[in-house]
Amino acid sequence: MSHWLRSRPASTDAMLAVFDDDATLRHALAFEAALARAEAAEGLIGIDAAEMIAALCGTIRIEPAELAAEAALAGTLAIPLVARLRKTLPEAAAKALHKGATSQDLADTVLARQIRAAVSLLQADLGRTVEGLALLARRHAATPAIGRTLLQDALPIGFGLRIAQWQAGIAAAGQRLAREVESGAVLQFGGAAGTRAGLAGKAEAVAARLAAELGLPNAAPWHGRREAIAGIASALAILIGALGKMARDVSLLAQNGIGEAREPAVPGRGGSSAMAHKRNPTACQITLSAALRAPGLVAGILAGLPAEQERGLGGWQAEGPALTELFLVAAGAAEAMAGVAEGLEIDEAAIARNLEQAGLGSDIGESEALVAALLRGADR
Repeated sequence: MSHWLRSRPASTDAMLAVFDDDATLRHALAFEAALARAEAAEGLIGIDAAEMIAALCGTIRIEPAELAAEAALAGTLAIPLVARLRKTLPEAAAKALHKGATSQDLADTVLARQIRAAVSLLQADLGRTVEGLALLARRHAATPAIGRTLLQDALPIGFGLRIAQWQAGIAAAGQRLAREVESGAVLQFGGAAGTRAGLAGKAEAVAARLAAELGLPNAAPWHGRREAIAGIASALAILIGALGKMARDVSLLAQNGIGEAREPAVPGRGGSSAMAHKRNPTACQITLSAALRAPGLVAGILAGLPAEQERGLGGWQAEGPALTELFLVAAGAAEAMAGVAEGLEIDEAAIARNLEQAGLGSDIGESEALVAALLRGADR
């Protein structure tokens, strides 16, 4: 059963592909193949066995629905996956498969690889957003506009200052996420109880080889500590919120009676099934919906931090689905706001009219200098 009608409107094709069944299986099989090669290189299993394992992992075809049903009973994807591989391998290679590893090693490492792929996609759209907003902020730094506090007219500001604040918030949130991912999305390889037992003292060498082949930083086992995942989830939610701040402001500026800015016109976007005259801010809608969903998803991950001893029960198992959903909605928000940043329609006549009607003058203080300072800070 597919979920395209629910998931695609809130996300992107590319991000859905990062977390789909095929990608998850591909990463899981890559883990087993890389582990076999690393252990063979260290003399822990035979080279022939490693080659058989790697060849099978590269060619086996598994029906995701069948494996998912088995995983629902087993409690983890790794158990039925390893069982299927062992049934296909000769006895010696079957015994060598998954040597010194445990189910959570596979699950956490797969998730780490998906996180890194997902962040690469996000950063591309964030770069578009930050660049587009910087251009607009500079262009309108000295454009007098009415400021608004508590949803009421306040003192004048440079219209570009509002945009520069969006830009600075999104840039800072993107940088925070990148830091969390760099330190937290790392190899997990600890074995049954996190001691790396049964590898003849060569576990660190195996881990180094495994990490290098999988494109992950090496790390000590972290399966019982979930703060790194919680940090990534929290940073992701902050990024969604920063995008939501921009979306909220754009949607308010686009209201009838204000009309100072509006989303770019895109065929098929923003119409109404009942009112042909409407131009709805649907990119903002996508982003604000993501911002509403994110806190609850993060709360579930934070709740799993007090994990039980060497492997928690229920906490870390809840992380993957919640983190996946966070990345999916973040992708939808980031793509939507990138399009808005690159094509935001700013109505200077409406800005001037609203300012005149407010009767508060046109002194924008040091708005231009503040725009410059914010943009410099976002570049760091």
